Order: sequence, then C-alpha cells, then structure tokens
Amino acid sequence: MDRDLLRQLWVTASAALCVYGTLLGFGVIGTPVEESSSGALSADATLLAPGGPAFSIWSVVYLGLAAYTVWQWLPARRTDERARRTGWLAGASMLLNAAWILVTQAGLVWVSVLVILALAVVLGLVVQRLAGLPAEGSLAERIVIDGTFGAYLGWVTVASCANVAAAGAASGWTVGPMADQFLAAAVLAVAACLGVVYARRLGGRLAIALAFGWGLAWIAIARLTDVPHSPIVGTAAIFAAVVVLASNLLARLTPAPASVAA
Repeated sequence: MDRDLLRQLWVTASAALCVYGTLLGFGVIGTPVEESSSGALSADATLLAPGGPAFSIWSVVYLGLAAYTVWQWLPARRTDERARRTGWLAGASMLLNAAWILVTQAGLVWVSVLVILALAVVLGLVVQRLAGLPAEGSLAERIVIDGTFGAYLGWVTVASCANVAAAGAASGWTVGPMADQFLAAAVLAVAACLGVVYARRLGGRLAIALAFGWGLAWIAIARLTDVPHSPIVGTAAIFAAVVVLASNLLARLTPAPASVAA
C-alpha cells in the first residue's frame, strides 16, 4: 500500500478512536472524566486542578484535530512534507488521548500519568517538526495545523501537572497542609520553566503560550476563589502564567528563521 495513503488512513482511524474516547470522557457513553477515578481528576480535587471552565479548551483542540484530519486528505496535501512529517505522530497523539480517557475510566490514575506524559512528548515532537518546516499555506491552514498542535501541547503540559497531583492525592501522599501548598507552587515553577524552554526551542508560538496561560490562569482562579483554597498556589500560578506568556512574546520579537509561529 502507498505509504502516504497508509498515513492518511492511520490519522483517520486514530481520529475515530479519539472521538470514541471523547464521548466516554464527556459522559455521553461513559463516566465524565471529573467523576471517574473516584473523583481524583475533578476541578476541586487537588491544589493543581484547573477550574472547571478551563476544560472547555478541549472543544477547540478536538475541532482542530478534526480539521487536521480533513486537511491531510486534500489532494494537494497528500504528499505535503508537513503532513508526512507530522501525520504518524499526530495519529499517535489522538490514540494516546483516547487511551488516557480509557485508563481514567478504569480508575488507573498512575497509568494515566504515564499516558499523558507520553502524549506531551509526542506533541512536543509534532510541534518541533512544524517549527522546522516553513508554513507556506494560507493563514487558515497555519491556524489549523500550527495552532491546533500548539494549543494541544500547551494545555497538555498544564494538564500533566494536574494529573500528577491527582495521582499523588489519590495515593494519599501529603507532606502537610502548608508544605503541600509550597510543593504545588514548586511544580508550577517547573511548569513555567518548561514554558520558557518551549519559547526558546520553538520560537515563541502563540498557540502554546495562550493555551499554557489559559490552564495556569484557571488554576489561579480555582485556588483563589474555590476549594481547596490557597493564595500561595494561586499567586504562583499567576506568576507562572506571566512568565510563560512573556517568554513567548519575547521569543517572537527575537529574530528567528522564517518559519511562521502560530
């Protein structure tokens, strides 16, 4: 079978399984994610859980993945280098997304940590490949491709922090009420450093910065206005969001190769 056709079929099959996982996670045919795993992943389960509205970003990501799936079937994109370099990894990201939902449905919170970390690595590779290839298509195409995977990576990075915290809480890990807050703040500092690394390595991609900042902002809102209440963590999340956004804006203003950052 033609390798390009095989890649297109792989992406499409992965997208179909991703849709199935999404229906499970939204509670259409399964248990909503926030209610699965004994509530370990709910918006008020840990100090690093983003507020409920933060998860609306998944609608944007899923819409972008659907558009990517259609885009890679366009005749002009069949042999497109960007499609070839990203297709297999893009499909893997969709399968990992579905796998994450399946393992959380089964209550395997620590397994879900491994899955989401693998997802973050795959997405990092996708965006790195996109950054290394000039975006020669229309603005709409750049939004669909670069924007989707950039937002996907930014959000999943924040979600990974929340997932680790959820697994730890589900296992009963604690170092004390106050120490837990400083530990959560330290995790947010690490996340901010990752945001800086993304900015430096990927050229300040706006979609990553906005999705990353969105997740951090909703951690801040949740900790300052909801339970578990923690001004320490809320303030740390605000500073982390500022660092991520500022580093990406600075990277965009720094002379770079001609590839378009979206």
